[in-house]
Amino acid sequence: MNSNDLAVDGYNFTQSENQTMVAQMVKDFAQKHIKPNLMEWDEAQFFPVDIFKKLGELGLMGVLVPEEYGGAGMGYFEYVKVIEEISKVCGAIGLSVAAHNSLCTNHILTFGNEEQKRKWLPKLATAEWIGAWGLTEANTGSDALGMNTTAVLNGDHYVVNGAKNWITHGKSGNVAVVMVRTGEKGDSKGISAIVIEMGTPGFTSGKKENKLGMRASETTELIFDNVKVPKGNLLGVEGDGFKQAMKILDGGRISIAALSLGIAKGAYEAALAYAKERHQFGQPIANFQGIAFKLADLATEIEAAELLIYQASDLKNRGKKMTKESAMAKYFASEVCVKAATEAIQIFGGYGYTKDFPVEKFYRDAKLCTIGEGTSEIQKIVISREILK
Repeated sequence: MNSNDLAVDGYNFTQSENQTMVAQMVKDFAQKHIKPNLMEWDEAQFFPVDIFKKLGELGLMGVLVPEEYGGAGMGYFEYVKVIEEISKVCGAIGLSVAAHNSLCTNHILTFGNEEQKRKWLPKLATAEWIGAWGLTEANTGSDALGMNTTAVLNGDHYVVNGAKNWITHGKSGNVAVVMVRTGEKGDSKGISAIVIEMGTPGFTSGKKENKLGMRASETTELIFDNVKVPKGNLLGVEGDGFKQAMKILDGGRISIAALSLGIAKGAYEAALAYAKERHQFGQPIANFQGIAFKLADLATEIEAAELLIYQASDLKNRGKKMTKESAMAKYFASEVCVKAATEAIQIFGGYGYTKDFPVEKFYRDAKLCTIGEGTSEIQKIVISREILK
C-alpha cells in the first residue's frame, strides 16, 4: 500500500524525504536484526535488550526527544513510520519501542523540568537506559482513579508503597515513571507522577506475565516496599499526575494505532502474496471472489486507519488538541488490525494455523492492540464524550 501522497481536511500528508529515509532505515534494520530471531524470542518470551541498544544508536529510542537531550528530534509522522515498519515484522518489538518512546520518555520530556530532562533523557534517548511507565494496578485497569499505590511525603523524600501490574519493561527497565496516590482515592487531583530508578532499595519487579502474544515484549509487576524517592523526582506539581497521564495517553494512542497499522499491513501483505501463489482448481486463490473481496476490504480499511493516524499525528505535531482524533485512530486501527490478522489466517487456511508461516504470530500479537493503552470500549467513551460536549 502506498500512502506517500495523502491529503485530508486541508492537511498535506505528502511523505517528506526524511520520512522516506527513516522508513527505509527501519525496514532494513527489522529485516536484518529482528526477522531472523523473532520466533525464537517469541517461543522463549525473551526480551532482546541488545536490539533496543542498537535501535538507540540509530536514534529510534528517542524519536521525539530534541537533539540537545540526545534524541533524534523528529516529529510524529517519522515516529509513526518507525513503529509501523518494526511492527510489520514483529509486533512485540514495536510495542516495546512504542512504550519506551511514548510513555516513559515522553512523560519526562513533556512534564519534567530542565534538570530532570538533562538527568534522564540522554540515557533514555540512546537506550543506555530502558524506560517503564506505571499506571495500571491489579484492581484498577480502566478505573485508574481507584489506585492503591501511595506516596507519602516525609521530609525531602516520598515513601512509596504498593504495586503496579502489566508494566512493559518492569524487570529489564532502568527507570520508571510511576503514577502514585498523594491524596484521596477517587480524586483526580490526588494522583502525582514520580520518577523512580531501578536499584532504589525496596523497588523490585514481580511476576512476569506469560502472554498469548507480544511475548518478546517484557510485561511484569512493579513492587514498592517503603521506597524512598527524592522529592526532586516529582514531575510537575503534586496532584497533576492524573492529568499528565491522560495527556501522555493521548499521544500514546497514536503509537498503539501505528503498532496496529504495522501488524495489519504485515498480515495483509503476507495474505496478498500467498493468495497470488497458492493454486487451487488450476488457478491462484486470489482469482476467487471470496478471497479477492477479503483483500479489498482489508486494503480499504488499512488505508482508512492510516489516514486517521496521519490526522492525529498532524494535530499533535502542531500542538493542537487531539484527544478525539487519537482515540479514533487507536480504536479503528486496532480493530482493523485484529480483522486483518484473522482474515490472513483464513486466507492461508490450515497453513495459517502453523508456526511455519508469519500470520499466526500476527494473530496472537494483534489482540493486545484493542486492550493496551485504553480498551476499544474506553476509546468509545473518550470519543463519545468529545462529540457530545
